Amino acid sequence: MFDNILPMIGRKKPLFVEDLGKIENEISDIVKNSRFLVIGGAGTIGSAICRELFARDPKVLHVVDISENNMVELVRDIRSSKGYGSGEFATFAIDCGSDIFKAFIKEQKDRIGGYDYVFNTSALKHVRSEKDPYTLMRMIDTNIFNTDSTMVLAKECGAKKYFCVSTDKAANPVNMMGASKRIMEHYLNRRSLEMPVSTARFANVAFSDGSLLYGFNRRLEKEQPIAAPNDVRRYFVTPKEAGELCILSCLTGENRDIYFPKLDEELNLVTFSDIAVKYLNSLGYEPVECATEDEARARVAELKAKHKYPVYFFRSDTTGEKDFEEFYMNGENLDMDKFTSIGIVKKAAEYKEEDLEYFTATIRSMRDKGSWTRGELVELFNKMLPEFHHKETGKFLDGRM
Repeated sequence: MFDNILPMIGRKKPLFVEDLGKIENEISDIVKNSRFLVIGGAGTIGSAICRELFARDPKVLHVVDISENNMVELVRDIRSSKGYGSGEFATFAIDCGSDIFKAFIKEQKDRIGGYDYVFNTSALKHVRSEKDPYTLMRMIDTNIFNTDSTMVLAKECGAKKYFCVSTDKAANPVNMMGASKRIMEHYLNRRSLEMPVSTARFANVAFSDGSLLYGFNRRLEKEQPIAAPNDVRRYFVTPKEAGELCILSCLTGENRDIYFPKLDEELNLVTFSDIAVKYLNSLGYEPVECATEDEARARVAELKAKHKYPVYFFRSDTTGEKDFEEFYMNGENLDMDKFTSIGIVKKAAEYKEEDLEYFTATIRSMRDKGSWTRGELVELFNKMLPEFHHKETGKFLDGRM
Protein backbone atom coordinates (compact mmCIF):
# COMPACT_ATOMS: atom_id res chain seq x y z
CA MET A 1 0.00 0.00 0.00
CA PHE A 2 2.70 2.52 0.96
CA ASP A 3 4.26 2.24 -2.54
CA ASN A 4 1.03 3.64 -3.99
CA ILE A 5 0.55 6.54 -1.58
CA LEU A 6 2.23 9.34 -3.56
CA PRO A 7 -0.22 9.34 -6.51
CA MET A 8 -3.14 9.37 -4.04
CA ILE A 9 -1.85 12.47 -2.24
CA GLY A 10 -1.06 14.41 -5.40
CA ARG A 11 2.72 13.99 -5.63
CA LYS A 12 5.05 12.21 -8.03
CA LYS A 13 8.22 11.96 -5.93
CA PRO A 14 9.25 11.76 -2.25
CA LEU A 15 9.99 15.04 -0.50
CA PHE A 16 13.30 14.67 1.29
CA VAL A 17 15.49 12.53 -0.99
CA GLU A 18 17.64 15.43 -2.21
CA ASP A 19 18.20 16.96 1.23
CA LEU A 20 18.96 13.61 2.85
CA GLY A 21 21.32 12.66 0.04
CA LYS A 22 23.50 15.70 0.67
CA ILE A 23 24.09 14.85 4.34
CA GLU A 24 23.55 11.08 4.43
CA ASN A 25 27.14 10.34 5.47
CA GLU A 26 26.90 12.82 8.34
CA ILE A 27 23.54 11.44 9.49
CA SER A 28 24.72 7.82 9.25
CA ASP A 29 27.88 8.55 11.27
CA ILE A 30 25.85 10.19 14.05
CA VAL A 31 23.39 7.30 14.19
CA LYS A 32 26.08 4.60 14.11
CA ASN A 33 27.84 6.14 17.11
CA SER A 34 24.80 7.06 19.21
CA ARG A 35 22.26 5.63 21.65
CA PHE A 36 18.60 6.37 20.96
CA LEU A 37 15.36 6.19 22.91
CA VAL A 38 12.11 6.48 20.94
CA ILE A 39 9.05 7.11 23.14
CA GLY A 40 5.75 6.23 21.49
CA GLY A 41 7.88 4.28 19.05
CA ALA A 42 5.27 1.74 17.98
CA GLY A 43 2.91 4.29 16.42
CA THR A 44 3.09 5.26 12.77
CA ILE A 45 5.57 8.13 13.16
CA GLY A 46 7.54 6.44 15.94
CA SER A 47 7.94 3.20 14.02
CA ALA A 48 9.00 5.15 10.91
CA ILE A 49 11.73 6.81 13.01
CA CYS A 50 12.78 3.40 14.34
CA ARG A 51 13.03 1.96 10.83
CA GLU A 52 15.17 4.90 9.66
CA LEU A 53 17.46 4.65 12.69
CA PHE A 54 17.77 0.86 12.55
CA ALA A 55 18.72 1.00 8.87
CA ARG A 56 21.76 3.10 9.89
CA ASP A 57 22.89 0.61 12.60
CA PRO A 58 22.70 2.59 15.86
CA LYS A 59 24.77 1.66 18.90
CA VAL A 60 21.55 1.40 20.97
CA LEU A 61 17.92 1.67 19.89
CA HIS A 62 15.36 1.34 22.70
CA VAL A 63 11.65 1.70 21.98
CA VAL A 64 9.00 2.50 24.59
CA ASP A 65 5.26 2.32 23.90
CA ILE A 66 2.09 1.33 25.78
CA SER A 67 0.82 -0.78 22.86
CA GLU A 68 2.12 -4.33 23.12
CA ASN A 69 0.51 -5.34 19.84
CA ASN A 70 2.01 -2.49 17.82
CA MET A 71 5.39 -3.16 19.41
CA VAL A 72 5.27 -6.80 18.31
CA GLU A 73 4.49 -5.69 14.76
CA LEU A 74 7.36 -3.17 14.83
CA VAL A 75 9.84 -5.89 15.79
CA ARG A 76 8.48 -8.29 13.16
CA ASP A 77 8.62 -5.53 10.53
CA ILE A 78 12.22 -4.58 11.32
CA ARG A 79 13.43 -8.18 11.55
CA SER A 80 11.64 -9.09 8.31
CA SER A 81 12.89 -6.08 6.34
CA LYS A 82 16.25 -5.10 7.89
CA GLY A 83 17.32 -8.17 9.83
CA TYR A 84 19.83 -7.65 12.66
CA GLY A 85 22.21 -4.79 13.37
CA SER A 86 25.41 -4.76 15.39
CA GLY A 87 23.95 -2.66 18.22
CA GLU A 88 21.37 -3.28 20.94
CA PHE A 89 17.74 -3.17 19.84
CA ALA A 90 15.07 -3.67 22.52
CA THR A 91 11.42 -2.75 23.11
CA PHE A 92 9.63 -2.01 26.39
CA ALA A 93 5.85 -1.86 26.89
CA ILE A 94 5.89 1.00 29.42
CA ASP A 95 3.79 4.10 30.07
CA CYS A 96 6.19 7.06 29.80
CA GLY A 97 4.21 8.94 32.46
CA SER A 98 4.68 6.24 35.10
CA ASP A 99 7.07 5.62 37.98
CA ILE A 100 8.03 2.41 36.14
CA PHE A 101 9.38 4.53 33.29
CA LYS A 102 11.44 6.63 35.71
CA ALA A 103 12.96 3.44 37.14
CA PHE A 104 13.67 2.24 33.60
CA ILE A 105 15.50 5.49 32.72
CA LYS A 106 17.60 5.26 35.90
CA GLU A 107 18.56 1.67 35.06
CA GLN A 108 19.58 2.57 31.49
CA LYS A 109 21.65 5.50 32.73
CA ASP A 110 23.58 3.12 35.00
CA ARG A 111 23.76 0.24 32.51
CA ILE A 112 24.50 1.86 29.12
CA GLY A 113 25.36 5.42 30.14
CA GLY A 114 21.97 6.87 29.18
CA TYR A 115 20.89 8.08 25.74
CA ASP A 116 22.40 10.56 23.30
CA TYR A 117 19.09 11.39 21.62
CA VAL A 118 15.51 11.05 22.84
CA PHE A 119 12.58 11.12 20.39
CA ASN A 120 9.11 11.60 21.84
CA THR A 121 6.29 10.78 19.43
CA SER A 122 3.65 9.80 22.00
CA ALA A 123 0.51 11.89 21.62
CA LEU A 124 -3.26 11.97 21.52
CA LYS A 125 -3.61 13.24 17.98
CA HIS A 126 -7.32 13.05 17.16
CA VAL A 127 -9.65 16.04 17.10
CA ARG A 128 -12.36 13.63 18.30
CA SER A 129 -10.45 13.29 21.61
CA GLU A 130 -11.81 16.66 22.74
CA LYS A 131 -15.42 15.50 22.83
CA ASP A 132 -15.47 14.66 26.58
CA PRO A 133 -13.63 16.10 29.61
CA TYR A 134 -11.89 12.83 30.55
CA THR A 135 -10.24 12.04 27.22
CA LEU A 136 -9.42 15.74 26.98
CA MET A 137 -7.65 15.65 30.34
CA ARG A 138 -5.67 12.61 29.18
CA MET A 139 -4.70 14.60 26.06
CA ILE A 140 -3.35 17.36 28.32
CA ASP A 141 -1.48 14.77 30.37
CA THR A 142 0.05 13.07 27.33
CA ASN A 143 0.72 16.00 25.03
CA ILE A 144 1.88 18.52 27.63
CA PHE A 145 2.88 17.13 31.02
CA ASN A 146 4.39 13.82 29.86
CA THR A 147 6.39 15.78 27.30
CA ASP A 148 7.69 18.09 30.00
CA SER A 149 8.56 15.25 32.39
CA THR A 150 10.26 13.09 29.74
CA MET A 151 12.41 16.04 28.72
CA VAL A 152 13.54 16.36 32.34
CA LEU A 153 14.43 12.66 32.35
CA ALA A 154 16.26 13.03 29.03
CA LYS A 155 18.43 15.73 30.58
CA GLU A 156 19.07 13.59 33.66
CA CYS A 157 20.28 10.69 31.51
CA GLY A 158 22.72 12.93 29.64
CA ALA A 159 20.95 13.32 26.29
CA LYS A 160 22.46 15.76 23.81
CA LYS A 161 19.09 16.52 22.25
CA TYR A 162 15.37 16.03 22.81
CA PHE A 163 12.97 15.85 19.88
CA CYS A 164 9.19 16.04 20.09
CA VAL A 165 6.50 15.87 17.43
CA SER A 166 4.26 18.91 17.16
CA THR A 167 1.58 19.43 14.50
CA ASP A 168 0.55 21.82 11.76
CA LYS A 169 -2.60 22.30 13.84
CA ALA A 170 -0.49 24.10 16.48
CA ALA A 171 -0.21 27.07 14.10
CA ASN A 172 -3.23 29.29 14.81
CA PRO A 173 -5.10 26.38 16.48
CA VAL A 174 -8.88 25.95 16.23
CA ASN A 175 -9.13 22.64 18.12
CA MET A 176 -8.00 21.45 21.53
CA MET A 177 -5.53 18.94 20.08
CA GLY A 178 -3.69 21.67 18.15
CA ALA A 179 -3.91 24.02 21.13
CA SER A 180 -2.45 21.36 23.45
CA LYS A 181 0.54 21.03 21.12
CA ARG A 182 0.90 24.83 21.00
CA ILE A 183 0.98 24.94 24.81
CA MET A 184 3.43 22.03 24.72
CA GLU A 185 5.74 24.17 22.56
CA HIS A 186 5.74 26.81 25.33
CA TYR A 187 6.74 24.19 27.91
CA LEU A 188 9.50 22.98 25.57
CA ASN A 189 10.75 26.55 25.15
CA ARG A 190 11.15 26.79 28.91
CA ARG A 191 13.09 23.50 29.06
CA SER A 192 15.21 24.58 26.08
CA LEU A 193 17.17 26.78 28.48
CA GLU A 194 18.33 23.55 30.17
CA MET A 195 18.96 21.31 27.12
CA PRO A 196 18.56 21.58 23.32
CA VAL A 197 15.21 20.64 21.80
CA SER A 198 13.79 20.61 18.29
CA THR A 199 10.40 19.70 16.89
CA ALA A 200 8.49 19.18 13.64
CA ARG A 201 5.10 20.49 12.61
CA PHE A 202 3.54 17.79 10.50
CA ALA A 203 1.14 17.47 7.69
CA ASN A 204 -1.23 14.50 7.99
CA VAL A 205 0.66 11.22 7.78
CA ALA A 206 -1.14 9.25 5.08
CA PHE A 207 -2.63 5.93 6.26
CA SER A 208 -1.29 6.44 9.81
CA ASP A 209 -2.90 4.37 12.58
CA GLY A 210 -6.43 5.56 13.31
CA SER A 211 -6.53 8.12 10.48
CA LEU A 212 -9.40 8.39 8.02
CA LEU A 213 -7.23 6.92 5.25
CA TYR A 214 -6.22 4.03 7.54
CA GLY A 215 -9.95 3.51 7.99
CA PHE A 216 -10.36 3.05 4.22
CA ASN A 217 -8.38 -0.19 4.49
CA ARG A 218 -10.47 -1.38 7.44
CA ARG A 219 -13.76 -0.58 5.67
CA LEU A 220 -12.82 -2.69 2.66
CA GLU A 221 -11.63 -5.55 4.87
CA LYS A 222 -15.02 -5.52 6.61
CA GLU A 223 -17.03 -4.88 3.43
CA GLN A 224 -18.33 -1.55 4.70
CA PRO A 225 -18.82 1.67 2.70
CA ILE A 226 -16.29 4.48 2.60
CA ALA A 227 -17.27 7.89 3.96
CA ALA A 228 -15.23 11.11 3.74
CA PRO A 229 -15.72 14.89 3.80
CA ASN A 230 -15.55 16.56 0.39
CA ASP A 231 -14.73 20.07 1.60
CA VAL A 232 -11.71 19.46 3.88
CA ARG A 233 -8.34 19.93 2.16
CA ARG A 234 -5.19 18.67 3.85
CA TYR A 235 -1.46 18.28 3.25
CA PHE A 236 -0.09 14.74 3.47
CA VAL A 237 3.29 13.08 3.91
CA THR A 238 4.08 9.37 3.74
CA PRO A 239 5.11 7.43 6.87
CA LYS A 240 8.69 7.19 5.57
CA GLU A 241 8.79 10.95 5.00
CA ALA A 242 7.51 11.46 8.54
CA GLY A 243 10.40 9.42 9.96
CA GLU A 244 12.92 11.27 7.80
CA LEU A 245 11.63 14.70 8.84
CA CYS A 246 11.91 13.79 12.54
CA ILE A 247 15.46 12.49 12.17
CA LEU A 248 16.54 15.56 10.20
CA SER A 249 15.05 17.86 12.83
CA CYS A 250 16.61 15.98 15.74
CA LEU A 251 20.07 15.49 14.27
CA THR A 252 20.52 18.74 12.31
CA GLY A 253 18.17 21.22 14.00
CA GLU A 254 19.38 23.98 16.29
CA ASN A 255 17.82 24.62 19.68
CA ARG A 256 14.08 25.35 19.40
CA ASP A 257 13.98 24.84 15.62
CA ILE A 258 10.64 23.65 14.24
CA TYR A 259 10.97 21.77 10.94
CA PHE A 260 8.09 21.57 8.48
CA PRO A 261 7.71 20.20 4.93
CA LYS A 262 7.64 22.69 2.08
CA LEU A 263 4.35 21.84 0.41
CA ASP A 264 2.55 23.92 -2.20
CA GLU A 265 -0.97 25.10 -1.42
CA GLU A 266 -2.16 24.75 -5.02
CA LEU A 267 -0.44 21.45 -5.81
CA ASN A 268 -0.45 19.55 -2.53
CA LEU A 269 -3.70 20.34 -0.69
CA VAL A 270 -5.97 17.34 -1.31
CA THR A 271 -9.53 16.58 -0.18
CA PHE A 272 -10.29 13.32 1.61
CA SER A 273 -12.97 12.53 -0.97
CA ASP A 274 -10.45 12.85 -3.82
CA ILE A 275 -8.11 10.45 -2.04
CA ALA A 276 -10.99 8.02 -1.51
CA VAL A 277 -11.67 8.00 -5.26
CA LYS A 278 -7.99 7.44 -6.12
CA TYR A 279 -7.70 4.78 -3.42
CA LEU A 280 -10.61 2.78 -4.80
CA ASN A 281 -9.39 3.21 -8.38
CA SER A 282 -5.98 1.84 -7.36
CA LEU A 283 -7.72 -1.32 -6.15
CA GLY A 284 -9.79 -1.71 -9.31
CA TYR A 285 -13.08 -0.33 -7.99
CA GLU A 286 -15.27 2.36 -9.50
CA PRO A 287 -16.64 4.63 -6.73
CA VAL A 288 -20.40 5.10 -6.70
CA GLU A 289 -21.53 8.13 -4.72
CA CYS A 290 -24.55 7.53 -2.49
CA ALA A 291 -26.96 10.14 -1.20
CA THR A 292 -27.14 8.84 2.39
CA GLU A 293 -25.24 6.66 4.85
CA ASP A 294 -28.11 4.14 4.78
CA GLU A 295 -27.90 3.81 1.01
CA ALA A 296 -24.12 3.35 1.17
CA ARG A 297 -24.42 0.64 3.84
CA ALA A 298 -27.11 -1.20 1.89
CA ARG A 299 -25.32 -1.33 -1.47
CA VAL A 300 -21.89 -2.81 -0.59
CA ALA A 301 -22.56 -6.39 -1.72
CA GLU A 302 -24.47 -5.34 -4.85
CA LEU A 303 -21.81 -2.87 -6.05
CA LYS A 304 -18.76 -4.92 -5.06
CA ALA A 305 -19.95 -7.76 -7.30
CA LYS A 306 -19.70 -5.30 -10.23
CA HIS A 307 -16.19 -4.05 -9.25
CA LYS A 308 -17.78 -0.88 -7.90
CA TYR A 309 -17.90 0.46 -4.33
CA PRO A 310 -20.29 2.73 -2.42
CA VAL A 311 -18.98 6.04 -1.07
CA TYR A 312 -20.72 8.70 0.97
CA PHE A 313 -19.24 12.19 0.71
CA PHE A 314 -20.42 15.05 2.90
CA ARG A 315 -19.63 18.58 4.02
CA SER A 316 -17.75 18.78 7.33
CA ASP A 317 -19.68 20.25 10.25
CA THR A 318 -17.86 18.82 13.28
CA THR A 319 -16.11 20.63 16.12
CA GLY A 320 -12.44 21.53 15.68
CA GLU A 321 -12.05 20.97 11.94
CA LYS A 322 -9.73 23.63 10.53
CA ASP A 323 -10.71 25.08 7.17
CA PHE A 324 -7.11 25.16 5.91
CA GLU A 325 -3.65 23.91 6.89
CA GLU A 326 -0.63 26.03 7.80
CA PHE A 327 2.79 25.30 9.27
CA TYR A 328 3.71 28.70 10.70
CA MET A 329 2.10 31.90 11.91
CA ASN A 330 2.53 35.53 10.97
CA GLY A 331 5.53 37.00 12.72
CA GLU A 332 7.43 33.72 13.13
CA ASN A 333 11.03 33.89 11.91
CA LEU A 334 11.61 31.47 9.02
CA ASP A 335 14.66 29.90 7.40
CA MET A 336 13.60 28.69 3.95
CA ASP A 337 17.13 28.35 2.55
CA LYS A 338 18.88 25.63 4.58
CA PHE A 339 17.01 22.80 2.84
CA THR A 340 15.33 22.34 -0.51
CA SER A 341 12.24 20.58 0.85
CA ILE A 342 12.12 21.71 4.50
CA GLY A 343 11.34 25.06 6.07
CA ILE A 344 12.40 25.95 9.61
CA VAL A 345 10.66 28.13 12.18
CA LYS A 346 13.45 29.75 14.21
CA LYS A 347 12.08 30.19 17.72
CA ALA A 348 13.34 32.30 20.58
CA ALA A 349 12.77 31.02 24.12
CA GLU A 350 9.29 32.54 24.17
CA TYR A 351 7.10 31.64 27.12
CA LYS A 352 5.54 33.31 30.15
CA GLU A 353 6.57 31.64 33.38
CA GLU A 354 3.47 32.87 35.20
CA ASP A 355 1.20 31.41 32.49
CA LEU A 356 2.84 27.98 32.65
CA GLU A 357 2.68 27.96 36.44
CA TYR A 358 -0.98 28.99 36.32
CA PHE A 359 -1.80 26.26 33.81
CA THR A 360 0.01 23.60 35.85
CA ALA A 361 -1.62 24.69 39.10
CA THR A 362 -5.11 24.91 37.58
CA ILE A 363 -4.92 21.41 36.08
CA ARG A 364 -3.53 20.04 39.36
CA SER A 365 -6.39 21.66 41.28
CA MET A 366 -8.99 20.15 38.93
CA ARG A 367 -7.51 16.70 39.31
CA ASP A 368 -7.12 16.98 43.07
CA LYS A 369 -10.80 17.94 43.24
CA GLY A 370 -11.64 14.91 41.08
CA SER A 371 -14.00 16.69 38.71
CA TRP A 372 -13.80 19.15 35.82
CA THR A 373 -15.85 20.08 32.78
CA ARG A 374 -14.97 20.36 29.13
CA GLY A 375 -16.01 24.03 29.29
CA GLU A 376 -13.52 24.73 32.07
CA LEU A 377 -10.70 23.22 30.01
CA VAL A 378 -11.67 25.18 26.88
CA GLU A 379 -11.74 28.38 28.98
CA LEU A 380 -8.28 27.58 30.38
CA PHE A 381 -6.88 27.04 26.88
CA ASN A 382 -8.39 30.37 25.76
CA LYS A 383 -6.61 32.09 28.64
CA MET A 384 -3.29 30.45 27.74
CA LEU A 385 -3.51 31.18 24.00
CA PRO A 386 -4.94 34.54 22.93
CA GLU A 387 -4.68 33.35 19.30
CA PHE A 388 -6.83 30.26 20.02
CA HIS A 389 -10.09 30.38 18.09
CA HIS A 390 -11.91 27.24 19.15
CA LYS A 391 -14.29 26.05 16.44
CA GLU A 392 -17.30 24.71 18.33
CA THR A 393 -20.27 23.28 16.44
CA GLY A 394 -21.69 20.91 19.04
CA LYS A 395 -21.10 17.97 16.66
CA PHE A 396 -18.23 15.46 16.85
CA LEU A 397 -16.68 12.87 14.55
CA ASP A 398 -18.08 9.99 16.60
CA GLY A 399 -21.44 11.00 15.15
CA ARG A 400 -20.18 10.22 11.66
CA MET A 401 -19.88 6.90 9.81
